[in-house]
Amino acid sequence: MSRGSSITHCLLLPFADTRELQLWHFWLFLSISLAALLGNGFIITSTACDQHLHTPRYFFLLNVSLLDLGCISTTVPKYKANSLWDTRAISYTACAAQIFFFLFFLIAEFYFITIMSYDHYVAICKPLHYRSLLGSRACVHMAAAAWGIGFLPALLHTTNVFSLPLCQGNAVEQFFCEIPQILKVSCSHSYLREVGLLVVDTCLACGCSVLVVRSYVQILRAVLRIPSEQGCHKAFSTRLPHLAMLSLLVSTSAFVYLKPLSISSPPLDLVLSVLYSVVPPHPRPPLYPNVGSQDGPTNDCITSRRGVSGPPVIICC
Repeated sequence: MSRGSSITHCLLLPFADTRELQLWHFWLFLSISLAALLGNGFIITSTACDQHLHTPRYFFLLNVSLLDLGCISTTVPKYKANSLWDTRAISYTACAAQIFFFLFFLIAEFYFITIMSYDHYVAICKPLHYRSLLGSRACVHMAAAAWGIGFLPALLHTTNVFSLPLCQGNAVEQFFCEIPQILKVSCSHSYLREVGLLVVDTCLACGCSVLVVRSYVQILRAVLRIPSEQGCHKAFSTRLPHLAMLSLLVSTSAFVYLKPLSISSPPLDLVLSVLYSVVPPHPRPPLYPNVGSQDGPTNDCITSRRGVSGPPVIICC
């Protein structure tokens, strides 16, 4: 979609062809957007205003909530406007902005999820070193790195994709501008450089996923040593939602971006895109029930013993 192209806009794929269904989808996505706004807004407000929540875990959660709002605010508003006004058009500039900001928020969120898994690992497996390993300065540095890492790939992908000429029209088979759908309508010989960038990003994502899995294996081993059922339940209840969101985000986005362009099913692509772009920002707030409580994330510790004469094991939930 180079500057020399005569194409000035793209046509997005609607969820429905009839006017009644379009309006129904408008109200559905409006409800989802409001739920995400209220839920993530509650997390942001509670974390910022409650002194008891000024801890590394909720600092990272605040950043993830901001990224969630960014993701859903990048894709859903344009679709709602198109459904309401019965149109499919999106301008060249708006399409580029959608790809840049969505990738920026999505990549940064993935790295924040990796950081949060490290936070969980230190809190449970090395609680006595928690404040030294995750001090204020370290948390700020990790957060800044995550935002920066999200910015650079997003910029590279956006500039590269929008330097490709379109040879097969301007109809994007998705409800928002998405790289695989743009590549499908570009010249077949022009997108190999973008595929190379996607492969590099995939390798980095796999490395982060390995770190996350390793962290949770260590966490699982530590949690299974908790003698009380209540303590074990609390540890699992605060970590499993995080792992579930990571699994959903990685599996759906990896399938969308890595599957061959020749393998395409518009209904399946729509479902998968909704799963990784709309669903994760929506259910996250209810999955963190401790937000707003007076218990800090590292203040509730359980002491158990490996044996009668063995040293105590302190596990913070």
